[in-house]
Amino acid sequence: MDEENVTMVTHFVLLGLTETRELQLALFALFSIIYLLILVGNVLIMVTVINNRHLHTPMYFFLGNLSFIDICHASVTAPKMLADLLSAEKTISFGGCVAQLFFLHLCACAEIFLLTIMAYDRYVAICHPLQYPMLMSLQACTWLVGALWSGATVHSLVQTVLTIRLPYCGPNIIDSFFCDVPPVIKLACTDTYLTGVLIVSNSGMISLTCFLALLASYLVILVSLRSRSVEGRRKALSICGSHLAVVALFFGPCIFIYTRPATSFSLDKVVSVFYTMVTPVLNPVIYTLRNQEVKGAMRKLRERQIFSRGK
Repeated sequence: MDEENVTMVTHFVLLGLTETRELQLALFALFSIIYLLILVGNVLIMVTVINNRHLHTPMYFFLGNLSFIDICHASVTAPKMLADLLSAEKTISFGGCVAQLFFLHLCACAEIFLLTIMAYDRYVAICHPLQYPMLMSLQACTWLVGALWSGATVHSLVQTVLTIRLPYCGPNIIDSFFCDVPPVIKLACTDTYLTGVLIVSNSGMISLTCFLALLASYLVILVSLRSRSVEGRRKALSICGSHLAVVALFFGPCIFIYTRPATSFSLDKVVSVFYTMVTPVLNPVIYTLRNQEVKGAMRKLRERQIFSRGK
């Protein structure tokens, strides 16, 4: 192709979730409520963990970080999606598109790593309780969180560099409501087979490796629980059950989208909505409904606020 006759893409057009105006307005109302619940629910968990000294433990330290990541993850796509549901022109600049896919993969990868660390935390707490204070000290937890953000940054940079190094000279229509690597690289005006393999290998390796590590951790935990008391098993299974529910809700869509070539399926948009909007709003519900300590801490926080206002 003659490079002098090539016009590089300066913006992309997002097709969004639907073209029906009535459905767009209904979805705007629905997702506005969901996004508000994501912000309120996850901020409430963060505030509760920070303000209750009884929750200053590794498990709740990681839970607070998970809430922070969920807010960031949803905020990468939700504001733009809500604006586009009310707009006739659903466009995004090339730079904005690149920034969106970078932060999307940063938050998604950070959550994958954090869920894996949380599984390791439960494994050490249940299977090696005597070594738990040493292995999961505040310093160790801080290092783990720093490492997960560093690893997520490297992953996101790899995905972004592999995407932007391709030439984009048209078309510029993305059949989605946000910019992500698979639908974007399909628009490149060159052969993307090798790039697609590298991208899938990178994302797939992280998702599958962490998922297998999670499964291994919980299999060991389940085996070790056979020798525990009924009450000990019940408490451990309640905590682990909440974590496994979150893992299934997040890893399922990620594996479906990122461990296959960049081909379109009719379910892609539904799955994308699920892991960018539904999972972040369900995480606080799952952890609070099944956790008496968190619910008790929230009640104390509410009572303290009411008492303070009464003065």
